[in-house]
Amino acid sequence: MRLTHVFALRFSLLASVVLACWSVFFYFTLMDEVNDEMDDSLEDYAEHIIRRSLAGEPLPAQPGGTNNQYYLRPVSAAYAENRPHIRYEDREVYIRLKKEREPARVLTYIFQRDDGRFMEIEVSTPTIDKEDLRHAIFFWIVFLYGALLLTVVGINLWVVRRNMRPLRALLSWLDRYQPGTKETPPDSRTRIWEFRRLNEAMKQFAARNEELFEQQKTFIGNASHEMQTPLAVCQNRIEMLLEDEKLTEAQMAELVKTLHTLERLSRMNRSLLLLCRIENKQFAETEAVDFNALAESLLADFRNAFAHKHIAVEAEERATLRLEMNRELAATLLSNLLKNAFVHNVSGGRIRLTLTATALRVANTGTPGPLDAEHIFDRFYHSPGKASSTGLGLALAQAICKRYGLRLDYSYEEGLHVFTVRRVNKS
Repeated sequence: MRLTHVFALRFSLLASVVLACWSVFFYFTLMDEVNDEMDDSLEDYAEHIIRRSLAGEPLPAQPGGTNNQYYLRPVSAAYAENRPHIRYEDREVYIRLKKEREPARVLTYIFQRDDGRFMEIEVSTPTIDKEDLRHAIFFWIVFLYGALLLTVVGINLWVVRRNMRPLRALLSWLDRYQPGTKETPPDSRTRIWEFRRLNEAMKQFAARNEELFEQQKTFIGNASHEMQTPLAVCQNRIEMLLEDEKLTEAQMAELVKTLHTLERLSRMNRSLLLLCRIENKQFAETEAVDFNALAESLLADFRNAFAHKHIAVEAEERATLRLEMNRELAATLLSNLLKNAFVHNVSGGRIRLTLTATALRVANTGTPGPLDAEHIFDRFYHSPGKASSTGLGLALAQAICKRYGLRLDYSYEEGLHVFTVRRVNKS
């Protein structure tokens, strides 16, 4: 979830709680003010009637042209002792003028005349329908809330988006950044201190990363070169020793084993160097590689090796496969898949190469049963009985596929080990 969306959601929830509390407070405050005004009016009305009653003057006529009403009646001393002398309440009363019941504010007052008798006066005046008032307040509060929320959230989102421009520019740079490109972060022209500090930190990070990348490239190149030279020297010396006629058969066998080990070490060194170069994205040049023509060329190179092992090769071109990638790595990818199909095949087996517009498929016979699909692309993984291989061929193929957004899958179908390279659909 984006930061702006999180901000809008949390702000909306907080605003809802605050506005709900404010609505309750507003309603009770409003009703208290209304009741206070009506109570003052009722007190004046009741006081006027009581004063005239105590003075023996005629009481006001009812209804008197208004909806105000009063009832004056004598009550017992016991009744007066068991009731509060002043009480306010809201209830429905019968309005004689309108001949209907309406909600009203009622003041009940008990007082004692000079002769000792207790009198109870009840004065009432129509009031607002509080249920309707609650509904009206709820409706307008919801309306006000929606209008305020949309306005405030819209303004805040605009402000946040505008202030987040430096961060978005920095994230865009991070998405594009690759070690070795020497692309520095964009300058953050903002007054926000945190963004300026983050930009400076990313510049320092990029500088350190470039320095480490250059050191790594230099180390890998030097190490590979320095290792290849003594390996080649050792191989030459062993080949010279093998020409010595004085060597016994056992000595020659040991020298041949040593020579094979050195050759394997040399192949492993070259493969590891290539892996590092691929992962460091040092193959920058790309072009539309025609895999149909590339397959035809490689199959011609491997023809003698296939014939020596009596392996039948079937090539089916259903369509032309073109992939945008480095030509050298494309050749390495297809070559490694074909070598893997040859090395792990059986005498008299077969290899089936299929090309479509979206996929490359290499299937071969070999040991019966599926391989460990979970680890088959791991470095230095060896199939049973193939410990002499470097265990880097499929790892190299997988690294090349990842470099160019391709997918390399393994499956076991109808007795064949199948490796498929296909484009990944980007949603």
